[in-house]
Order: sequence, then structure tokens, then C-alpha cells
Amino acid sequence: MTPTPRRLLLLAAAAVAGMPRGAHAQQVDIARATAFIQQTGEQLVSAINATGQSVAQRRDRVAQILRQAVDVEGVGRFILGRWWRQATPDQQQEYLKLFEQVLIHNLSSRFGEYQGVRFSLGRTQARTEEDALVNTVVERPGNPAFGLDWRVSEVSGQPKVVDVIAEGTSLRLTTRSEYSSVITRNGGQVAALLNAMRNQIRQMAAREGA
Repeated sequence: MTPTPRRLLLLAAAAVAGMPRGAHAQQVDIARATAFIQQTGEQLVSAINATGQSVAQRRDRVAQILRQAVDVEGVGRFILGRWWRQATPDQQQEYLKLFEQVLIHNLSSRFGEYQGVRFSLGRTQARTEEDALVNTVVERPGNPAFGLDWRVSEVSGQPKVVDVIAEGTSLRLTTRSEYSSVITRNGGQVAALLNAMRNQIRQMAAREGA
């Protein structure tokens, strides 16, 4: 469960990804989806590049952006998949808290490596009546640019990212597979995943010096 630096940025993008399709999905507005991704991306870039602020201040700002852009419970439950029903109520609540912390620390633990990050919008196309794909290009100094396709739906009257596709790979499905593998290797114990997530958060916090 230790992602590479590039995977960390992609998983952080997936911080605003993975929300399951629900009964509240509505017909997507292409222009609104594009504007939403532009605004969310600009906010994240601004938080990451805010060199005049401490790591803690930037982390708090990233947390605010992600909480506004994603239904953390919906994302977390989708990624945990069938194991959600195996978890006790206490484990479910702890998992959701840890999941949110992982998403936030995925970005903040690598602020130094992502200084100067930029993104630009590509084309937006309707995927179905209920969602659209918004293409962006992410650039980091000294690293090759790469594309991210953001899958956006209207949920309860608000645009939300429901998946991020990087190099043809759905990041919510990749994360779901990784979490399931940890549980399966440990005899179907959700507690093993919770322990791995706690360790991951401690490691990322140590890199931040927090």
C-alpha cells in the first residue's frame, strides 16, 4: 500500500473520485461539468503551490476542497465494496475517517515534489446522458506531462467527480482492488486494512514533518 510519487498524485485525484452511481444521478450539463473541473483543479493547484503557507495550512485547504468536491462516504463505501457488509459499525466509521485522512495526506505529504504543478483543460464529451468525461493535462517541472480524464455526474443537483481515468485505468477500481487484496491476504479481516491505513497515514505524516 505504498504508492509511487506519481501514483500518489493520481490517487489524490481519485480523492475526488469513486463515488458510486446512485438514484440521485441526473442528466449531466457539459458546460457545468467542465467549469466544475476547472474550478476544482485550480483550487487544488493553488493550495499545493501556496509556498507562503505552512504544510498544515495547505493540508487544511486541500481538505476543504476535497470535502466540497466529493461524497467521502459514497467514495469510501464503493471502494471497500463487498467488505463493507463484513465490517462492524465501528469498523465502518473508523474506515471512513481513515479513508478521508488518506485522501488528504496523499497530496499534502508530497507538496514539495509537486511545487509548480499546472494543469490545462482538454475536450469534454458526454459519456452517457448522466455523465461526461473532462480531459485535463497535468504538468510537473522536470516530469513528463500526463492526462487525466475526470468522469463527472450531476448528483443531488451538484456536479461531482465519480471516477478518474489515468492512462486508461480507472483509479477507483484500482484502489478497490488494492484494498480488497489487503483484506483477502489477511483472512477476510477488515481490521487488517484499517491497520494498513493507519500505518500509511503515519508514514505520510512523518514525511510532512507533522
